[in-house]
Amino acid sequence: MAYVKDIRRNCAPTIEWPTVALIAATYGSWAGASYFLWPHYPILTLLILGVLLAMQSSLIHEALHGHPTRKAWVNELLVGLPIGLVYPYRRFKTLHLRHHADENLTDPLDDPESYYEAVWKHHTLPRFMKMLLTANNTMVGRFVLNPPLGTIGFLLSDARLILQGDRAVRKAWLLHAIGLAIVIPLVVFVFEIPFWLYVLVPVWLGQSLISVRTFAEHQWSERPDGRTVIIERSPLSILFLNNNLHFVHHHSPTVAWYKLPTLFRERREEWIAMNRGYFFPNYSALLRQFAFRAKEPVVHPALRRAPEAGRAFAPRVRARSVHGLGTAPVPAEPPKE
Repeated sequence: MAYVKDIRRNCAPTIEWPTVALIAATYGSWAGASYFLWPHYPILTLLILGVLLAMQSSLIHEALHGHPTRKAWVNELLVGLPIGLVYPYRRFKTLHLRHHADENLTDPLDDPESYYEAVWKHHTLPRFMKMLLTANNTMVGRFVLNPPLGTIGFLLSDARLILQGDRAVRKAWLLHAIGLAIVIPLVVFVFEIPFWLYVLVPVWLGQSLISVRTFAEHQWSERPDGRTVIIERSPLSILFLNNNLHFVHHHSPTVAWYKLPTLFRERREEWIAMNRGYFFPNYSALLRQFAFRAKEPVVHPALRRAPEAGRAFAPRVRARSVHGLGTAPVPAEPPKE
């Protein structure tokens, strides 16, 4: 399988024009709808903008994986204008590439995209927050609640890192601020969309649509290959740039979005067997089962035991139980800043 991945990457064109065209269409549609459609059909415009912001998020994901060119700075420039407002491109890139360490998938302390909590952290939360997190593990709850929950948590976390002197995080936010200095005046003064309305509808809706994709992307499994989902088909596939085939993407992260369906079809039964049958035919099947029922527990199944009194936890210690290696305990070390 790795051989197939490498061959496909080496045969990739220098510039992937379908992705370039989609980037141009997304930003062009964002500007066109905001300028021409908003004065006449404001509600329709807000909904269209929400879809376009979700598409831009998918394109950011594509760019940080090395598309549509082989130059990282060009890819950043192509998708870096932050029309979705919240997430700096470089922060998204850093955190997401760390997420691609499949041996750490779902570990709430090593996987920055995990929706699980460690039991000792969960016990410190107030009751209303525990209720919110449980609701957020239903599909309807994820659609409605995840945008504010995720945004607030991310902003607080990055603010702490900046206050602690993290230069990379600070630089990412400075570059993001330059982009916001372009986007916000366009929205408010050129398109004349109230900023609060832009945040409450397109920005929120865009994140909600992406939350449909991420809702079931990963689950805990003793085997790393069983942690990533395959959603075989959906009308939303184009909006998600075929990341409904998420297991295929994790195994072939350098393959362009428009090649993933063919790669899946070529070895369909093998892919499904590899990921231990973590498979749904479509998102409707997910909705029927988990619309108002939590798909996963909030507490990570492999991190249910509280720490010993007076001991600090280091990632390599907890990773032993998360990965199911069954090795003997080793002395814990203070977590590194």
